[in-house]
Amino acid sequence: MFEDDHLAVIHKPAGILVSGNSFKTIANALVQNLQRSKLLDAAKPQPVHRLDFATTGILLVGKTSSSIRALNSLFEDKQIEKSYYSVTIGAINEEGEITSEIDGKIAHSNYRLIESVSSERFGKLNLLKLNPKTGRRHQLRKHLASIHNPILGDKDYGIEGLILHGKGLYLHAFSLGFKHPFTNESIYLEDELPKRFGKLFNPQKKWILEKPKTNLK
Repeated sequence: MFEDDHLAVIHKPAGILVSGNSFKTIANALVQNLQRSKLLDAAKPQPVHRLDFATTGILLVGKTSSSIRALNSLFEDKQIEKSYYSVTIGAINEEGEITSEIDGKIAHSNYRLIESVSSERFGKLNLLKLNPKTGRRHQLRKHLASIHNPILGDKDYGIEGLILHGKGLYLHAFSLGFKHPFTNESIYLEDELPKRFGKLFNPQKKWILEKPKTNLK
């Protein structure tokens, strides 16, 4: 989706780990799929954040030692804005903020309802736009489950009897916005929603094209 000598932004498909002990990971595939940096501190390309095995969407990668450090610092300083879309089950408020402790650390997530449709099996299905303010493991999945609106297809945090099998997890990392740490260019990129999202909701609505109000400095 974007690449220069410092960094790259890529699409992560469902069903593959970002990193870990397995051979089939995004991290292991990057060397063959990205151009090697021409800079002196060129390093093996490395994802600087994680997406779950079943989550699709946009992923940021560092290509040099200095870039990996700089991007990690941007995440630590909350200078990278992320948005997600999800499909959740059950009646839900128009918008909300969820705060809880995950793995001993405070976690914050904001959500906004984009559209709801009635479902014979699930009662309501909701398209939500999500803005995590922290990056805890399984944060969005745990937060939505905690308010009794689990993500469709979530086998770990879903409601027994209402877990959709065989269609994957309806959670997609949609956008990244940040200031390039070396060129100072303001970068905003979107990864188009999977078609299966659109099949559940009104295809005439323009919610996919909605742009965020950026707070980047």
